[in-house]
Amino acid sequence: MDQYVIKPWDNPEATGNKPVNWDLQVPPEIDALAEQVMTHYDMSVSERTLITSKPDKGGAIWRIQTNKGPRSLKLLHRAPARSLFSVGAQAYIRQQGGRVPELIPAKDGKLFVESGGKLWIVTEWVEPLTPATKIDLAGAQQLCYGLGEFHRYSKGYVPPQGAKNASRLHKWPNYYRKVAKKIGWLREVAKVYNDIPASQAILSVVDEFERQAWDALQKLNESPYRHMVAMGEPYWGLVHQDYGWSNGQMGPGGLWVIDLDGVAYDLPFRDLRKLITSTMDDMGVWDITWMRGMIEAYHEANPLSAESFDVLLIDMALPNEFYKHLKEIFYDPVTFLSTGGVEAIQQRIVAADQSKWQALAELAKDRAKYKAENYEQLAALRQPSRPARESVPDADKWVLQQPAQAEMQPESAMEGKRDMAAVPEPLAQGKRRAAEEPAVATKQGKQRAAEEPAVATKQGKQRAAEEPAVATKQGKQRAAEEPAVAMKQGKRRAAEEPAVATKVKEPVGAAPSEAEAKEPAVSLVPVVRDKVRIKLKAADAKRVYRKRVRVVKRDESRPQKKRKPVKTVRSVSRRKPEKARTTKRKSVQTPRTTITRKLTQSASQAAKRRAKQKSKTGVVKLKKLARRAASTVKVKRKQQKSSASAKRTVKVKKKAVKN
Repeated sequence: MDQYVIKPWDNPEATGNKPVNWDLQVPPEIDALAEQVMTHYDMSVSERTLITSKPDKGGAIWRIQTNKGPRSLKLLHRAPARSLFSVGAQAYIRQQGGRVPELIPAKDGKLFVESGGKLWIVTEWVEPLTPATKIDLAGAQQLCYGLGEFHRYSKGYVPPQGAKNASRLHKWPNYYRKVAKKIGWLREVAKVYNDIPASQAILSVVDEFERQAWDALQKLNESPYRHMVAMGEPYWGLVHQDYGWSNGQMGPGGLWVIDLDGVAYDLPFRDLRKLITSTMDDMGVWDITWMRGMIEAYHEANPLSAESFDVLLIDMALPNEFYKHLKEIFYDPVTFLSTGGVEAIQQRIVAADQSKWQALAELAKDRAKYKAENYEQLAALRQPSRPARESVPDADKWVLQQPAQAEMQPESAMEGKRDMAAVPEPLAQGKRRAAEEPAVATKQGKQRAAEEPAVATKQGKQRAAEEPAVATKQGKQRAAEEPAVAMKQGKRRAAEEPAVATKVKEPVGAAPSEAEAKEPAVSLVPVVRDKVRIKLKAADAKRVYRKRVRVVKRDESRPQKKRKPVKTVRSVSRRKPEKARTTKRKSVQTPRTTITRKLTQSASQAAKRRAKQKSKTGVVKLKKLARRAASTVKVKRKQQKSSASAKRTVKVKKKAVKN
């Protein structure tokens, strides 16, 4: 069961052909892991009831009845490092006095148990909890006041070592840009499916909402946002990201915030904006009284600055609700547009949008109620270094389990972090060692000697075995009696026992460990050598392939030029070649010499020579004409080739390049 890895179970592989309602149950493997996890806590469980299941993500919540009262068992669906961030945040907020469920430590002192590749937590079961009322402004103000307290208590949080930092603080411009672009994509999708009536409804309003998105991005770039985020993540604290009427409930002492597994760094009033805009969307109108009352209740618990108030108004000006309701169109356009609810959603959003801008203009008049902060100067005076990780006590109790198969990772991921006693690395230019039994690693004055063999080093590149003296110079000369080892720039030859080379930096005079003395890592050297050869062959093959591709591309890009006829001069004389002369022949011959040479030739020889020369000249001309005709035919055939023939030629060329 320890090897079982939890994955989302809402898929055909888990259910098969039989339909299963996973909202009311979990797979038996998850139940078995839950029973195993509860044994890590100092409690006896008499009853366990499933409260919520997240089959599409791989999470669940149980209510367990123990001998120490009711508690909650929760399976966090995110990666362990990411879940560690939220667990540390919950412990920190509780320590600061925030009303969040208290984490119960396990027997080993940790506030979580790692099993099935996920984190499990046990918290107190807070009761009674009742949702705030949604019918009047008082309930909304209670919700906003509790949110402000949560944000105030989260300030200064620094995650424990090993947790994945979750932050959206610097991502606002990218999010605004994404919303504007995707609203523009809505237009293109509606044009493609313009035969569906809902597409015309989208096309009638998409231009206006796209303009609002781009205007909001421009206002954000002109606002103090850039200086505000420069204050750092712990300065602003955490946001819940899923805060609403179900995750903020009234309980003992005030409002309690639950389900903190998605918290992240961000400007805290982002949660307030989501709560306000969703409430206005449910009401169907932007009510200035509700908006002002919710902001004032939040400001009472967590004071807002004038700059924060400005950015809050900009965030509300972004067409968040239009994008939230219509972004599902990208997953299945036909089904989404054909359901019939698109027109109703569009009409409701457009009707609410008419009162939105009037409410924002009226709300902007309240800016004087908030104190201005010069974040530009504050950010300049603030230390850029990240604060120490002191927010979570007992840092040693927050260590995650190491992966069980870390050694199975590829070499690229483990480079520079290998265990030298088990995984030797290839030899490398003057950083090698050779010995009979114990492996000796030296690198620039850092050597190691076994118990018996004496080791003499000079500049970290000299070694000696037990009896034979080994002299080295710059790591290129080595000799030993038995076996003889010769190495030069990654090319190794070993007689009886191969040499082992590693890159371990050892202190001078350090003795080898017992594991190394018993089992020297010699048998793995051929494997490493083969890997090096494979890499070299692969690199050489790539180089040859690229060269051939360049040649083919160059030949294809060159225009076809007509070849000029080559004049071939062939000697038809039968005279034997004259012997080499020591003196140069004069360039100008006298008439007497020419006449004498001609008279020495007989008439018959001259006639035969002329006939043979004439016949050879005719053959040469015929060959030239044949070549010209053939080249002309080839050019015409190339010009008249069909597309199929051209494709065939390309395939042949590609095949030739591959071979």
